[in-house]
Amino acid sequence: MNVDYTVTALMFPAIPLLMSVYANRFHTLSNLIRKIHDEYVWEKHIPPEWEKQLINLNERVRWMKYTLGFASFGFLFNMMTVFALYLDSLFFARFIFGSCCLAMIISVIFFIRDIFVSTETLKLHLSDMKIDLD
Repeated sequence: MNVDYTVTALMFPAIPLLMSVYANRFHTLSNLIRKIHDEYVWEKHIPPEWEKQLINLNERVRWMKYTLGFASFGFLFNMMTVFALYLDSLFFARFIFGSCCLAMIISVIFFIRDIFVSTETLKLHLSDMKIDLD
């Protein structure tokens, strides 16, 4: 595969858009954690399902950290690819661009894992409600 500016340019709209999605998800998660923290500190309200919820929220924070970290490395590697092309170092540009793609793939895998963990968190949240389907 010939790596040139056009190939690396394909990643420029994708990476910031993906990072924006990740950042919005992280922001929502941090707001939820702050809300739960405030309820606990000020109202001393501790529902029974909170222990499992807090474990899941902690796991989600960890997955989002890795997701954002690998997406950031993907963006960094993409910029380094452009720099290597600028220096006419095609071998390094190919290697770095491959690293960019690998980092973004890992980032998306972590994001998928976070979605599964957040789904479990929602199930825990709904566990105290009884639904009559009749």
